[in-house]
Amino acid sequence: MVMSMSVQKVLSGFAIASCLVGAVPLVSQAQSGLPGLTLFGGPGRETNLNYRLDFGGRANGWDRYRLRIPANKMKLAVAQFAISYPDYYKGTFDEKNIEVQVQGKKVPLREVTWNKDNNLIEIFPEEPVPANSRVEIWLENVRNPSSGGMFYFNVQVQSPGDLPLYRYIGTWVIQIT
Repeated sequence: MVMSMSVQKVLSGFAIASCLVGAVPLVSQAQSGLPGLTLFGGPGRETNLNYRLDFGGRANGWDRYRLRIPANKMKLAVAQFAISYPDYYKGTFDEKNIEVQVQGKKVPLREVTWNKDNNLIEIFPEEPVPANSRVEIWLENVRNPSSGGMFYFNVQVQSPGDLPLYRYIGTWVIQIT
């Protein structure tokens, strides 16, 4: 009787362990569609923005970042997007392969600049993006940094007009594994 209870405990332990091992691939796939869990520090939940890494977000790999801004964050028309990232992010961007989609349709861009010294990508659409629009910024041909980590990409927008002011919209908490 005592022997059978210890055998049951061992078998139960193996069953639980095999379930956890089987769940690891599902957890890593889920990361590619939504922002990660932030335990300490970082932006508040209300400022987190969703993103997708199309090719898995692997260190030193090539990827496509789809950075999403929901319509409820776009209170005013936008003449410029400014995406800043931390100085310890050592990836590279292809400024010729950046596009903006508004409500699922690609919009023409007047200019895109990657200011490496100031860790800033500036995107200027030809026409202002209308207020209350769902926006997705695609950064294609991105070379992920060689070391993984969590990187905070912040987006600010500038409205058209005589007194253009930058307004903080939110943060993409990007996880590279």
